[in-house]
Amino acid sequence: MHNIYDTDLDRCDANYVSLSPLSFLGRVARVYPDHPAVIHGGTRWTWKETAERCYRLASALAKRNIGPGDTVSVMAPNIPALYESHFGVPMTGAVLNALNIRLDAKTLAFILQHGEAKVLITDTEFSPVIRDALSICKQDLLVIDIDDPEGPGGDRLGELTYEELLTEGKSDYTWSAPDSEWNAIALNYTSGTTGNPKGVVYHHRGAYLNASSNIIGWNLGHHPTYLWTLPMFHCNGWCFPWSLAAVGGTSVCLRNVSASAVFDAIADHGVTHFCGAPVVLNLIINAAESDTRNFDHTVEVMTAAAPPPAAVLAAMEAAGFSMTHVYGLTETYGPAVICAWHPEWNDLTLAEQAEIKSRQGVPYHMLEDLKVLDPETMNSVKPDALQLGEVMFRGNIVMKGYLKNPKATAEAFAGGWFHSGDLGVLYPDGYIQLKDRSKDIIISGGENISSIEIEDTLYRHPDVLEAAVVARPDDKWGETPCAFVTLKDTAAEVTDQDIINFCREQMAHFKIPKTVVFLELPKTSTGKVQKFRLREKTEVMGSL
Repeated sequence: MHNIYDTDLDRCDANYVSLSPLSFLGRVARVYPDHPAVIHGGTRWTWKETAERCYRLASALAKRNIGPGDTVSVMAPNIPALYESHFGVPMTGAVLNALNIRLDAKTLAFILQHGEAKVLITDTEFSPVIRDALSICKQDLLVIDIDDPEGPGGDRLGELTYEELLTEGKSDYTWSAPDSEWNAIALNYTSGTTGNPKGVVYHHRGAYLNASSNIIGWNLGHHPTYLWTLPMFHCNGWCFPWSLAAVGGTSVCLRNVSASAVFDAIADHGVTHFCGAPVVLNLIINAAESDTRNFDHTVEVMTAAAPPPAAVLAAMEAAGFSMTHVYGLTETYGPAVICAWHPEWNDLTLAEQAEIKSRQGVPYHMLEDLKVLDPETMNSVKPDALQLGEVMFRGNIVMKGYLKNPKATAEAFAGGWFHSGDLGVLYPDGYIQLKDRSKDIIISGGENISSIEIEDTLYRHPDVLEAAVVARPDDKWGETPCAFVTLKDTAAEVTDQDIINFCREQMAHFKIPKTVVFLELPKTSTGKVQKFRLREKTEVMGSL
């Protein structure tokens, strides 16, 4: 059939430009050139100055023959150089690989080699581990040192510093939008618990759309003052480096996260927004009085990573923070699901609101679809908040795929959906709630037990700082719940039986932990508890 709209309506330069979050930088420098863009210790840069630094970085890299398809790795905490790299590196057509600063030399060497890095920009604080990584991978790459005046310093490994590199570039560098929105913009490695991490490839389109989703979903508005507690190396800071450019925000950099640093930033700089895993929230609500500061405004906080316990969310709300719960994975550019708030819920008690906010929620604005499906039949679960299924995603903010790993990519995209590996339920109102990772569900006597449900109960105990639950082998029941608990410094004498008794009063008896172990929980750099290490402990413990 003839389509009249196809006649003389071809795509051209005037009506089509590839979507890229890099375009946000030119606009903000044009519209708000004198608005503060970056605060780092005693350093203040406007958006005009920040844009010029990004252009200099791109220009200098291009002069050194870095271009489309090349990988530039950056090893740095949340400082201006890493923020600028989110624009300067992909402006050349190259791909930004922000490295996890807490990784060991062997893993860093694997990433540099697997991603075929041509350039490594590295903060001197990490020179010891980087030196070891370079000796392992033996890759021929250009090493550039970041000598941050706010940092502790360290040995220089490269042929020049980051600031010296910028002097090689031009502030009027002209960059072009990518030929295709599908071109890679970033490479992020999963924190895999076994084997080598997988390289997750982001494209310009997805980064543009998720950066926009952040703004809409969080009601970000113009000129927020954003504190960098979330690592920029984690899912590119959930795409917020690009979101902040779009709305003319101010980045307050933070090399190290501590309760005192967070409260100081709020009080001194008027921080309005920050993101953080539950471990950061715990740090804040359990801060010593000497580490806190008074502030007279509500601070918006977005949290994700491990599902935050309702008790922690309630405590944050009571302390003057407004909580937004999101959920996603490295493979979905960070947050892709949000617990969108309904005005009528404001009439509920704080505890009731916290229970709702502990749900993961509904699709982000730029995510095409979100479902809880039976992975065998690919049929949707009943919307009864009871039937378990696997959470699956579809849309433009799903990764391009795993670098050099077609088998893992095909498995992840089986059936036309991205398989998250997370188990959840669907509520009648369309909101989803996670119950566990598929590998973390505890099957005891044929009954499925959610470790998250037990953890949520444990967090209600007044002396519990952190908790994680995994399966312990059991000769009779197959598995039983084993709770690993970190107590608050102010806790009185608490025994394992005290914890078990508390759970018995709160939940069905077959769900209560049969074993309680007190220790400091092992975590990844993004605040997620390393449950595989806890499972290793229960394997050694054996059956009750």
